[in-house]
Amino acid sequence: MRKIPTVFTRDWAGDPKRVTRVPDPECTWVLAGLGVATRKFDGTCVRFDGERWWARREVRAGRTAPDGFVAVDADEVTGKTVGWEPAESSAFWKYLRAAAGDAAWEAGTYELIGPKVNGNPEGVGTHTLVPHGGERLDGVPRDFDGLREWLLAHPYEGIVWHAPDGRMAKLKRRDMPS
Repeated sequence: MRKIPTVFTRDWAGDPKRVTRVPDPECTWVLAGLGVATRKFDGTCVRFDGERWWARREVRAGRTAPDGFVAVDADEVTGKTVGWEPAESSAFWKYLRAAAGDAAWEAGTYELIGPKVNGNPEGVGTHTLVPHGGERLDGVPRDFDGLREWLLAHPYEGIVWHAPDGRMAKLKRRDMPS
C-alpha cells in the first residue's frame, strides 16, 4: 500500500492543505483521460489478506511503531511511515468485526465506514465495508476548474482514479480552494 499521489501539487509555500493548478507529474495520465474514476469514501482503510484483517496506520517521525506493524512506504515530505497494523490492535477493531461479521471476504482493501468511524461523514446507519474502487463515477471532468466544480457539487470525500497498469491518483474535495 503506497500512499496515493494527489492529482495536483500542494501549495507548500502558502496553504499546504490546498492544491495548486499545477499537475503532479506522476498523475498527468488522469488529465490525459486515462483511468477509471471511482468514489473515495470517508472512513478508515483496512485490508483482508485472505486470512487476517489489517488496519492502515501512519507512524509519525520519531514515534515508535505498534507491535506487528508492517511498514510499506515513507513520505519524505512529512516524515510519516505508512503501513499496516494487525486490525485487532486498531481502535476500529470492534467496528470492523461488526462490519465483517462471519461473511467470507475476498482478499483486498476496503474502506470501513459507520457511526463510530471518523464522525460518520458518510452518514450510514451501520458499520460497513466498501471495496476500494467499487463505485465507478461517470462524467467526471479532467481539468482543474471542472474537477473543482464537480467535487464541490458532490457530497463525496473525493475521487480515486485507477489506471489499467495499477497506478492510482486521488483528489479530495477539501484539497480544492473554495
